[in-house]
Amino acid sequence: MLTQEDKDLLLRKGISEEKIAEQLACFEKGFPYLKLYAAASVENGGIVVPDAEKQKEYLAAWDSYKEGDKKIVKFVPASGAASRMFKNMFEFLGADYDVPTTDFEKKFFDHIHNFAFYNDLNAACMDNTGKNIDALLGEKQYKAVVSNLLEAAGLNYGSLPKGLLKFHRYADGVRTPLEEHLVEGALYAAGKTGQVNVHFTVSAEHRALFAKLVEAKVAAYEAKFGVKYDVSFSEQKPSTDTVAADMDNKPFRDKDGKLLFRPGGHGALIENLNDLDADVVFIKNIDNVVPDRLKDDTVLYKKLIAGVLVTLQKQAFAYLELLDSGHYRHDQLEEMIRFVQQQLYCRKADIKDMEDADLVIYLRKKLNRPMRVCGMVKNVGEPGGGPFLAYNADGTVSLQILESSQIDMKDPEKKAMFEKGTHFNPVDLVCAVRDYKGNKFNLLEHVDKSTGFISYKSKNGKDLKALELPGLWNGSMSDWNTVFVEVPLSTFNPVKTVNDLLREQHQ
Repeated sequence: MLTQEDKDLLLRKGISEEKIAEQLACFEKGFPYLKLYAAASVENGGIVVPDAEKQKEYLAAWDSYKEGDKKIVKFVPASGAASRMFKNMFEFLGADYDVPTTDFEKKFFDHIHNFAFYNDLNAACMDNTGKNIDALLGEKQYKAVVSNLLEAAGLNYGSLPKGLLKFHRYADGVRTPLEEHLVEGALYAAGKTGQVNVHFTVSAEHRALFAKLVEAKVAAYEAKFGVKYDVSFSEQKPSTDTVAADMDNKPFRDKDGKLLFRPGGHGALIENLNDLDADVVFIKNIDNVVPDRLKDDTVLYKKLIAGVLVTLQKQAFAYLELLDSGHYRHDQLEEMIRFVQQQLYCRKADIKDMEDADLVIYLRKKLNRPMRVCGMVKNVGEPGGGPFLAYNADGTVSLQILESSQIDMKDPEKKAMFEKGTHFNPVDLVCAVRDYKGNKFNLLEHVDKSTGFISYKSKNGKDLKALELPGLWNGSMSDWNTVFVEVPLSTFNPVKTVNDLLREQHQ
């Protein structure tokens, strides 16, 4: 039962009582595993590898599109805190030893001069201890250095978002991931007027810091690249938070009896994406950036997948206009079927049995929906979330990005499919979000709500269940036309731990 205090809280968050009931029902019944057809691969046509001639065509298509009047936006989820990046160093601070002991700790201190944040950290150490880093290390005061890196009295890197940390060193200074994304935007997403639209999703507590950094840096990048930036921010909406449940699937209450809400995961950002005014949107994670000397592949393949997108969209729009006209022949319907099945890889087993009238309805539905082209990189080591052919509720098979949690690993056949996956998802998307009449799609209508995820957490020593919404590039885009294109591993350089910044790609 909801108390008046609960109802007041729901009102403030913009969450209906029906939504709470719906979420609690998810804890009761769980989420079904997705029915897999196969892992998508180059061999089965699920992943496209354009040859040199096709690459030229796609790059030309993107250059031509950018010269039109369409609005291009670069969308960067950037609200994640960097605390996980420093997990090992937090553990060192709390350890019962004072000198680097693990391989990770030794590597961090052995190469400390190579971090882009070294000068800032050195200054913080001087301010707070009166000694520089080398002096502190000479006295074996390793923890003093780490506390100046992570804690509020120093650089506070343990609490800041990744987007604001100094990642890369240049002859003329250092850059944060936010700045690297501004540079990328200038290199592949500038429209014909030279405007670059970049949108960051941020947390409310850090929004002012992001805005301050943009204000300080944007003029220099505008001058360097001859562009004008329009940088905007949004936050995850409180209405997308999900209620936590106890082990009996009842609403979890904290020690004061208040309902506990948790952020709904990156799937909540479908609302932020839906609010954007754009024709084409690039999506890429905040920490997947490289210095300028390695940007060529990134820029080339961003343009390439965008060219694939606008080429496919142009064809889909032409077919929809033909269907609208009512003047189409049966052989033209067959051509549309081939396009949907072979180019958009959405297949229906009994399509040959459909009457023309039903076929037109089916084709219109499949053609007139949001579209995305996703870069996929070859697996190295353990497979992560990746590209699959999966069955949809209407019996069709289409391309989907799936996480391991969506696959029944107890089923040997499905587990084998997952483990044999040749590629994984680096979060490298370009999306078309308007229909053929120029109207914005309502992206919320294309979410598969049955693809959420339940995880187990604890609060004040009490176990709880947390509900994650369908992931932004998983279930939230389930009902989109999806195409996978192979991109080189050089375009995927995420920073998951602080020591990743010591890799050659970030030096």
